[in-house]
Amino acid sequence: MKNSHYKINFLPSEVTVDIEEGKTILDASYKGDLFINALCGGDGTCGKCKVILKSGKIDSMPTTHISAAEVKQGYVLACRTKVVDDLEVLIPEESRLDKSQILVSDYPQFPGSLAAVSLGAEQFKQNPLVSKLYLELSPPSLDDSMADYERLCQDIMVKTDIPLENLTTNFTVLKHLPAILRNSKWKVTATLGYRGPSVEVLEVQAGDVSANNYGVAVDVGTTTVVAHLLDLCRAETIDIEATYNSQIKYGDDYIQRIIHAEQHDAMDIMQEVLIEDINHLISTLVKRNKLSIHDIGAVVCAGNTVMTHFLVGLDPTNIRKEPYLPSVSFIPSLRAAEVGIKTNNQGLLYTLPCVGAYVGGDITSGVLAIRLDKAEALSLLIDIGTNGEIVLGNKDWMVCCSASAGPSFEGSGISCGMRAAKGAIEKINITKNFDVNYKTIGDTPPSGICGSGLLDCLATLVRSGVIDRTGNFQKGIDTDRLRKTDNGYEFILADKSETATKKDIVIMQADIQNLIRSKAAIYSAISTLIESMGMDINNIEQLYLAGGFGNYLDVRSAITIGMLPDISISKVQFVGNTSVIGAKMSLFSKDAYEVSRAIASKMTYFDLMNNNKYMEEYISANFLPHTDIEKFPSVVEELKVS
Repeated sequence: MKNSHYKINFLPSEVTVDIEEGKTILDASYKGDLFINALCGGDGTCGKCKVILKSGKIDSMPTTHISAAEVKQGYVLACRTKVVDDLEVLIPEESRLDKSQILVSDYPQFPGSLAAVSLGAEQFKQNPLVSKLYLELSPPSLDDSMADYERLCQDIMVKTDIPLENLTTNFTVLKHLPAILRNSKWKVTATLGYRGPSVEVLEVQAGDVSANNYGVAVDVGTTTVVAHLLDLCRAETIDIEATYNSQIKYGDDYIQRIIHAEQHDAMDIMQEVLIEDINHLISTLVKRNKLSIHDIGAVVCAGNTVMTHFLVGLDPTNIRKEPYLPSVSFIPSLRAAEVGIKTNNQGLLYTLPCVGAYVGGDITSGVLAIRLDKAEALSLLIDIGTNGEIVLGNKDWMVCCSASAGPSFEGSGISCGMRAAKGAIEKINITKNFDVNYKTIGDTPPSGICGSGLLDCLATLVRSGVIDRTGNFQKGIDTDRLRKTDNGYEFILADKSETATKKDIVIMQADIQNLIRSKAAIYSAISTLIESMGMDINNIEQLYLAGGFGNYLDVRSAITIGMLPDISISKVQFVGNTSVIGAKMSLFSKDAYEVSRAIASKMTYFDLMNNNKYMEEYISANFLPHTDIEKFPSVVEELKVS
């Protein structure tokens, strides 16, 4: 009888996986904790999961993503190739998604982490969500017969001014309290957790261990998960670690993941893989800094609305269905163990509040980080990713919206696109003579081109005259870099002789149109939001760019292509990963945490889904930079358009 399980040996990692017949090579890679670059989540649409079959028989579906030359070399799509034999498979460099390549430097430490990133706003009082308080209690006597717990609470109240009626505890504390008090000779450390109107005595320990108070702030991103280990006594960031969000195996964007979870009854799995990522980060940080997991008393997470739902195990399916409602926007503090996060057994999990279905806690966190809620000047906060989230306002009012830019600037849907990792072209320039100069991440031979490089590429193509304002290649230009293929015209950015993959890195006509649609979605959201408030771009006094992609894009290029409005570059400020900064501020100070909740309550969500003005603006923005170029006077001068 034929064996229903087969062994897949993956090269160059030399990882062997046992997989049942009929599963795909992509399934086998996930089982072996090997991440292949499958941006579409295994739908066969992105063509990024190319692997080379070294030996064995397969059942592979035909695809246009594999060229005739690649077929001869043994290339197949991992997501479209079923296992029917023992196999040896090579994952080529361009298809590897290596966790070690994540750019932790994208998430810089901001000294102190309590002040706003740039506005110089007042610092929040250091008052962490979970604190430790050393107490020397008066022993009981016949003349002082107060019960043990009440005795503890009385001393806490005296030292902290917390009203007695606001103090609560858990049964574990009550059960072990008498022995701990007596064995420690009434000298103990109480761990206090802020839980809204109440403060919970989370734990009581013998002696003075008040200095061992740590927490973790987590940016739960769709693509990456970033964790900062914090010393809550000194209000300092100790260490940072990051990993890819393991949910990417189920889809590049969160809508794909919701659909996958619905179709495969996999809501629990979506939570499990995300929790595993967070636990891995916490464990790595704890071990590297020679701490105990018991020392971690609190975790604060900031993420978009869908990631927040997956994190705590809530069903996000209604977010993608009319009328696009989340299950909850303001999640109360939870026991971290309830969702599977490994900390102190009584440790607490806090999530930053969401505003709506498509504006989540990461944006609330960003507003907190730059203190836009205290700004005198009219300001814009823009976080550009698969979705572009935008906040407009100041201390008096704030409105926000979200536009689906698609994953083009994440590298998906682009022939040689890739995420920002080692070997990605991040900056590029094409001269008037059509020579190409570029810079890669890590200064290594190029493997592809990431978001900031794609934005630069689009801008420099139009500046050099390789493409016109519609995005079409100018066929008459004098260069061998522009060539016609079976799939249309393409422009060579890096010759195969200089690339890590030994393949040409090109940009195709279809790539350019995808990028134009993505930039149009961002611009039209910005312009619609501003115009709907009866204003124009000249009223904006400060523009903040947040997130990993926003932190590296060239503002001049973003204006040239019409992603950003024509605003003075002096008004633009990069503010880094404000999602994790706001989470840190909240963990360091319960006042900041409460402000985040006030911010979410104050922001008005502006729905673009059925907005006719947005659709009209989107169509007009599908030009470089725009159908109405007079909206971009600096680009008129740059391109010498009369």
